[in-house]
Amino acid sequence: MAQLLHHRLHLQTAGSFCCHDITPELQTLIDRSGISDGLLVAVGQHTTTALALNENEQRLLSDIERFFLELAPPDRPWLHNDLDLRVGIPPDEPRNAHAHLIALMLGNQLSLPVVEGRLGLGRWQSVLLVELDGPRPREVLLTLLAGQCTAL
Repeated sequence: MAQLLHHRLHLQTAGSFCCHDITPELQTLIDRSGISDGLLVAVGQHTTTALALNENEQRLLSDIERFFLELAPPDRPWLHNDLDLRVGIPPDEPRNAHAHLIALMLGNQLSLPVVEGRLGLGRWQSVLLVELDGPRPREVLLTLLAGQCTAL
């Protein structure tokens, strides 16, 4: 019989565009669950964050930020940012079309194998929550599914 565990990871992001390595929190969840083999699904709960699997190296993270902000610059006249055309928005609504567009490119869900009690990641891989419109409190929904696994 499969075992299913849900958890909500809460964190406060640090900047308007920054990557937060959540790999240790994911591994802690696996450790506490006692699950040896299965699948961890992570889903960001915001339309202006993304989840990515990449190297957590500061110069690369700076390159990633520059790359995406050049593709979708915040100061471009995006229609979503024309707050006068939108109905029912709060007075503190940010002009964040670029954040939505970058999140769309990066994606907001990862499925990760759990093998022998460890995340099945490569040597330089980390799970990154990419903040695109912060700093803000953020949440990632985690579902851990355990099952019988056999090698091929």
